Amino acid sequence: MDEGGFQAYEDEIQALEEEIRLLTEKYEDMRQESTFFSDEEILKSIKSFQRETQGDTKGHESPSDLKAQLESLETDLSFLMEFTGFHFTSHSKKTVEKTQNRTVQKHRLSGKCHSLSFQLEFQLLEMQNDEKISAVVSDLSIVMESREDSNVSKFVSRTEEHGDLLTFFRSLSTYAEWYEHRKHTFLHFK
Repeated sequence: MDEGGFQAYEDEIQALEEEIRLLTEKYEDMRQESTFFSDEEILKSIKSFQRETQGDTKGHESPSDLKAQLESLETDLSFLMEFTGFHFTSHSKKTVEKTQNRTVQKHRLSGKCHSLSFQLEFQLLEMQNDEKISAVVSDLSIVMESREDSNVSKFVSRTEEHGDLLTFFRSLSTYAEWYEHRKHTFLHFK
């Protein structure tokens, strides 16, 4: 067998090993999340769910109403994506720690804003005090496709330091929109 045949098999083996690793991580995440709840909490949730499904069957909307509601939500989502320019392609959430009044979750988010790709990874700490919930972003890591502009690099570094997601999304939206305008203008002059 030639070198190319062996390489194809090695590539396939590596791809399968990566898939196994990802599935193992997903399994561990699910198992870890389920261990945060006691048997008593799980039974309470099951009983609550059964009461809802048995007692509220009269109040449920018909399938056509639910379908119309889903279509309305999809239309709203489509409008927001067109309006803001953000198209999220993937999101994953992993619960790192969960206690009575504190939850730490690790989020991974990727997508595009107009034509600029981005990936975010951050931890979200949610704390509940006296019916008030506060959230803090930490360990923010941003990977962007367009790093040739030094101002963008500085902005990304500053945003990572401060953990300010709202400013990042607002600024990225504006920058990406004008990036598109500049790109079309330069193509026009070529």
